[in-house]
Amino acid sequence: MSDFHHPIAGHVYAVTGASSGYGLAIVQAIVAAGAVVGLIARGQENLDLALATIGSENGFIATADVSDSKEAGAALQKIHAHFGRLDGLVNNAGMARPGSIETYSDDEITSQLQLNIAAAMYCTRAAIPYLKNANNPRIVNISSASAEHHDEMQGLSLYAATKAALERLSRDTRREVQEYGIGVTILRPGAAMTEFVADWDMAKLKTAVDVWNERQGRWMDSGMEPGHVADALVYCLGVPPGVSVDLLEVRPNKLVEKFKF
Repeated sequence: MSDFHHPIAGHVYAVTGASSGYGLAIVQAIVAAGAVVGLIARGQENLDLALATIGSENGFIATADVSDSKEAGAALQKIHAHFGRLDGLVNNAGMARPGSIETYSDDEITSQLQLNIAAAMYCTRAAIPYLKNANNPRIVNISSASAEHHDEMQGLSLYAATKAALERLSRDTRREVQEYGIGVTILRPGAAMTEFVADWDMAKLKTAVDVWNERQGRWMDSGMEPGHVADALVYCLGVPPGVSVDLLEVRPNKLVEKFKF
């Protein structure tokens, strides 16, 4: 029998957007490595289902809309109070809406800016006082390949811009908290099949996909699952103190024909 002890075993992490998609896969991978997790998301029902997949002894639910600064701060406080410590934060909550600068509504603009940028700032600000006294403390911000690669899907310009902004914020945050030994990582995943697009406007999505197919050719990368991203994240959490993964990009590597409507 192996006596391997994962470097993050026994640690405590908070994960936003923890009830589905990348967030749920991240929660499950962290627990599989021997750590425990505070799960943060808006929907109580989905959080309950997520907690059931890891066991209540391995997680704690903090229901919150992290795009609200008070709710974000309260969620981190509850997780710290429950476990008595906090060793890391994963800013995973995010959203995208297909469209263009001509068609985006005020609400579509505001909601993406709030959840993709402001929420990460609110949660990070709330977590730093706890992380100052943590064991190998980490902050991981989930970006997107669209922040860097112009050939990603059309119609997501605002989402891509918010993720590019998150990457710059991450690098400046690293310098601000370096004196406390807190590592800050950008994890930049490519596309994987999740519930992320479930509530998109299908007409706007069709327009975006049609333009993407016309301008960028018929082929796309595929073959990645949320668990692949989660495993990469656990690696980033477990690097030794004094070392930080600055940027890790995880991309699908199977060439397939693009989908059409």
